[in-house]
Amino acid sequence: MITLVCQRWHARRDAYRPAGEPIETHRYEVALVPKLEAKAFVLAHHYSGSFPAARFSVGLYRKSALVGVATLSHPASKAALDLVLPHGGAGRTELGRFVLADDVPSNGESWFLARVFELARAEGFSAVCSRSDPMPRELDVDGSGKPARIFAGHVGTVYQASNAVYLGQSQRRTWRMYPDGTVLSDRALSKLRAKERGWERERDLLVARGAPTPRRGQAWSAWCSRARDAVSVPVRHPGTHCYVWALDRALRRHLPTSKAYPKLGYAAP
Repeated sequence: MITLVCQRWHARRDAYRPAGEPIETHRYEVALVPKLEAKAFVLAHHYSGSFPAARFSVGLYRKSALVGVATLSHPASKAALDLVLPHGGAGRTELGRFVLADDVPSNGESWFLARVFELARAEGFSAVCSRSDPMPRELDVDGSGKPARIFAGHVGTVYQASNAVYLGQSQRRTWRMYPDGTVLSDRALSKLRAKERGWERERDLLVARGAPTPRRGQAWSAWCSRARDAVSVPVRHPGTHCYVWALDRALRRHLPTSKAYPKLGYAAP
């Protein structure tokens, strides 16, 4: 057994269920879910408080209630997928979010992921990558000034159980974090500084979070740096764990040998 517990989510906090719980699959349905419904579920429960650039999302339903979402998205980096589709192509995607409610039995995780891959294959995708974030998150959830741990970090246990190829851990880097635990992405800052399409939205988001309003005549680059520092703090991140699957058997020969799977560095509750 890879682990004694399986991670779940509720209101942006992690929760755990004992490993090995059987899932009564006849009580569940899996289907494509509208973007707005999927986004609302992910934002309500996932620790990141963010939703990726989705291609489509798959929902796990129980008695017509949404209890899980898997979102296939445009990958932030195509390096992992280049291993299985080296010449590019539309068949590559990233499992950008994988969120199950805290009352879904532990075996529902791998069962749901298998159904997601079946739908992805039917939609024309041949390769999927995903990342797991080992860095814990703490938030001042009640305004007391005492941050509480909402997420202990994870190493992709469900991916390991699904025989993913582990490619290793990305390099350490510095992230900018908002007080609510969400990430101020490098892409958002780059778009803002260069005034690329959509930069006004990034400006408005910073101002809404408490950044000063830009003044007429103020140097734009100086304001961007000041706004960033006013609403976010630098956090040293250890690097994410990267996994990849080839959904098409013919592509599996392109996969490298999996590195040794990382193990939990903490005792989950």
